[in-house]
Amino acid sequence: MTELIIYAIVFLLLIAHTLMAGKMYKAVHGNPNLSLKEKNDWKLKALIFPGYFWGKYKEAIK
Repeated sequence: MTELIIYAIVFLLLIAHTLMAGKMYKAVHGNPNLSLKEKNDWKLKALIFPGYFWGKYKEAIK
């Protein structure tokens, strides 16, 4: 039973990670002020830690 709970938590974390990375991808791709290299750098960072780098991206845009 504990295995199912652990698997459910891991699954929810993966879904949250995917949704956050997708949100960041959309925001970065829609920003016309970024160069292609900058967009690719932010998108790559979104694959690693999307929650952390979303905050860094918002600070960099200001």
